[in-house]
Amino acid sequence: MVRRPVAWIVALVLFAEGLGVAALNWLLGVVVDRQDMSLAGLDPHLTSVSSKAAGIVFGLYFALCGLVALLVALRDRAPSGAGRGLLISAAVVHALLGAFAWGPVGVSAFLSMVVVLALIVLLLMTYDPESRPGGPADAAGPARPARGSGGDGADGSPVTSPAAPTAP
Repeated sequence: MVRRPVAWIVALVLFAEGLGVAALNWLLGVVVDRQDMSLAGLDPHLTSVSSKAAGIVFGLYFALCGLVALLVALRDRAPSGAGRGLLISAAVVHALLGAFAWGPVGVSAFLSMVVVLALIVLLLMTYDPESRPGGPADAAGPARPARGSGGDGADGSPVTSPAAPTAP
């Protein structure tokens, strides 16, 4: 039974994005190599190899983010430590890519980056350790009101606030 499908969706989107980014950069590297294009006097072979290497690096980065989301989906608990940091960095990357994509690429690229950003943020927010049974809030025990605070009604005390102090 899938309780929270957002993690599965994020994993699938990030894997597809990693593959797409790697394929696009590889294709651009092949085009530069076959056209023998030069950018401001740079060696065309160096430009081609750099594009392919960047595609592999960013593709692996997004695939690693997808792996973290997949582990979140399989374990059904929030990412922690490096995985959480990796997903936060992916959210920042998508926010920046969306902001920079608006002008040169168009609204559709901006909206796709915002959708992926929203999915990652939703993944990070829905797996809140405070809301899980047995999480940090439950481990500390029930919250007790301070003395004289009027109580919360759980122990039979009135739910009203304490009387206001009067002037002498």
